Amino acid sequence: MRLEDEIQRRKTFAIISHPDAGKTTLTEKLLLFGGAIQVAGAVKSNKIKRSTTSDFMEIEKQRGISVSTSVMSFAYKNYLINLLDTPGHKDFAEDTYRTLTAVDSVILVIDSVNGVEAQTLRLMEVCRMRATPIMIFINKLDRDGKNYFDLFEEIEKKLNIALHPITIPINNGKNFKGVYNLEQKNIRFFSPHSKDSEQEIFNVEDLNNAELIAKIGEVDHKHLIDDIHLLEGVYGKLNTSDYLNARIAPVFCGSAVNNFGILELLEHFINLAPSPLNRATTVKVIEPQDSKFSGFIFKIHANLDPKHRDRIAFLRVCSGVFKRNTYYHHVRLQKDLRFSNPYTFMASQKEVLEDAYPGDVVGLFDTGNFKIGDTLTTGDDFYFTGIPTFSPEIFKELVNKNPMKTKQLEKGILQLTDEGIAQLFTQFGGNKKIIGCVGDLQFEVIQYRLLNEYGATCSFNTLPFYKACWLEGDKTAIENFAKFKQANIALDKTDKLVYLAQSEWFLNTEIRNNPDISFLFTNETQQK
Repeated sequence: MRLEDEIQRRKTFAIISHPDAGKTTLTEKLLLFGGAIQVAGAVKSNKIKRSTTSDFMEIEKQRGISVSTSVMSFAYKNYLINLLDTPGHKDFAEDTYRTLTAVDSVILVIDSVNGVEAQTLRLMEVCRMRATPIMIFINKLDRDGKNYFDLFEEIEKKLNIALHPITIPINNGKNFKGVYNLEQKNIRFFSPHSKDSEQEIFNVEDLNNAELIAKIGEVDHKHLIDDIHLLEGVYGKLNTSDYLNARIAPVFCGSAVNNFGILELLEHFINLAPSPLNRATTVKVIEPQDSKFSGFIFKIHANLDPKHRDRIAFLRVCSGVFKRNTYYHHVRLQKDLRFSNPYTFMASQKEVLEDAYPGDVVGLFDTGNFKIGDTLTTGDDFYFTGIPTFSPEIFKELVNKNPMKTKQLEKGILQLTDEGIAQLFTQFGGNKKIIGCVGDLQFEVIQYRLLNEYGATCSFNTLPFYKACWLEGDKTAIENFAKFKQANIALDKTDKLVYLAQSEWFLNTEIRNNPDISFLFTNETQQK
């Protein structure tokens, strides 16, 4: 098959949401439709012991949350879909932000009970920065929640994006009866825990059909007619270019846990969502159709299989064709690498692949060669731009609890911070190791994984820092500032100077007093 044909077949996207909105459940149901799994898992509870497919780390199974992005590839009809299930918890937002650099579109899940929540707003900001096309799935319509039109208005106002309804609910909560498809003009009737093939679809040729009135009742029938007339008059037909340019978001409704309303979402997704897109670099814009291979590392995961102590780097293919047992140029290290066992993924399960195309995510066995943002090419040297490291919000000193395991601790913290689970800073002129995270749960994960994967025990001492700022500007001014403020200066893992501000007041003071220095809250990880 020609390169162009392979590119058009591929859809690479992420599912994002606030915690507990139903993101991982939706992921499982999409995998069911694709035949990638035969039975959906469930977040661990007292009654259900099976963990979800995408939550494969032991701590994820115990806590019932996603703490790391999972990569899953599956076929649906003639398409190859690369789905990235991201952490919803705010403490792991940076993993989600980096994942969004590797996808071409997004499905945003919103809980109909809680509406737009804090993490939803943050994720939307990242999508807006990259002009990422978005589809919205309003979940949990079978629960008593907000009025659909009130929720619709809330989403538009809070997320600052125009919406276009594709399916709308017929009532909600215990009276939820199904969804009406404004494009196909049919109703899918709700039946809890039924398979797609068991769900009744009613084609609405006449809205005043007596059978339809009998099925949904006179009150809901009147409301449905009013809703349809209102929405069709206001919205009309979806403008595809507005969606692809992130100016409008198609909206779907349903209940992920009941496998309801998802088929409509999936069908529209494969028809509307973009195939692999162009990517900006430090040299030029890379087009997927370029014959020369290029790709970048957006995620690293150590000990994906704890029995084998493996370390996998996740590569997003951006152009050309990736082939097994072929040498590729590592731009940062200026050396050529060959990969004999590249992988495609179904969460923790992996399968050796022979080739991969733009949009695909490839797992590369890594002996320590890769960092997030690294580029592999067969052409010119360049870095893909827009892969940021964000300033942490909580800082703690790493304390070794067992000196006999010092080597294991150092190896473990280096590998875990290479993954992007946290940021590692070293005291300027000293050896103190400072861990920077977005939330406290990250420290718990680090502690857990250091013990269970490396046999190292540690504790953390809280440090009184507010922000980490990378320093750029006049070299002499930065050197003098670093000497004068040595107690607040650290080096990141790439030996860049970082100022650790005690408070917003201290930071603003230093910004005013040092006009020749730029204090940056983000750092492009690929520019090393």
